[in-house]
Amino acid sequence: MSEVKEKTTAVNTETLGLDAAAKARLEQIKTVIVIGAGTMGNGISHVFAQYGCKVHMVDISREALEKAVAKIGTNMDRQVAKNLLTAEDKTQALSRIELFTDMADAVKDADLVVEAASENIDLKIKIFQELDRLCPEKTILASNTSSISITRIGSFTKRPGKVIGMHFMNPVPVMRLVEIINGYATDKEVTQTVFDLTKMLNKVPCVVNDYPGFISNRILMPLINEAILALQEGVAGVEEIDTIMKLGMAHPMGPLQLADFIGLDTCYSIMNVLHMGFGNQKYAPATLLCNMVQAGFLGAKSGEGFYKYTPGSKELVVSERFAGKQWKM
Repeated sequence: MSEVKEKTTAVNTETLGLDAAAKARLEQIKTVIVIGAGTMGNGISHVFAQYGCKVHMVDISREALEKAVAKIGTNMDRQVAKNLLTAEDKTQALSRIELFTDMADAVKDADLVVEAASENIDLKIKIFQELDRLCPEKTILASNTSSISITRIGSFTKRPGKVIGMHFMNPVPVMRLVEIINGYATDKEVTQTVFDLTKMLNKVPCVVNDYPGFISNRILMPLINEAILALQEGVAGVEEIDTIMKLGMAHPMGPLQLADFIGLDTCYSIMNVLHMGFGNQKYAPATLLCNMVQAGFLGAKSGEGFYKYTPGSKELVVSERFAGKQWKM
């Protein structure tokens, strides 16, 4: 990639099979603003900077921003070690990231904003109202939401046609999929621009329509919830449930381990979105999930969920709360 550093993007768009109109659209996306410096925010900033975009990363905390840049550097070091990047690529990518705590200053020249704040509808609406007020008229406003209605978010702006979902998967630098969500009012050209941009990032874009959970979480979260119900009802233990899904269904990770990785609070929130959105009892979150979230057992980020997590250890250890409910394997 180092040989094309002088271009707006680090990808040669000729290799993407794009027509002249698509190339022209991509040429308009030079400055990308990422709202939020957490796991998703730093991952999204990473890939945009890696593929040549100027990135403004925004957070209310300067400390969070600096930690995010350090994390991006560490993740790029892994790419260098695997010969996916050169040391020069890393240096150039990091130089494209600028940190902001002031929203107005960050977005004044924005071509695209990707919001990656917490999965909270009130917070997202507040952010999008502010973005709508501060951003140039041309700016596309995207949300990385995993379940919240794009149509609803867009309805609180004066530009619903330029509001779209751009749902990256975690970890962003590794996972190829981007679920692109059309709100009811999203302009077709906006969708096409985001579709082409996703390909430019060496990701696979999949376009879906705006229904609760979209496709990814409409299918995944009920699966996770059913696994929790099976555990709650004593059908099998944590390790048995995950092993059956890994070995029997060829899943790379069992649903309970995946729930821990996602965060049980996030799983609970998405199940509530599905439950309210469809009004169907089959989407009600399991009582065990509710209780674990209420008690603060949120998975990997809290140190314990269905498994126990020890800093520096990669060993998968079932939580003592569930250890007596399984056969030794």
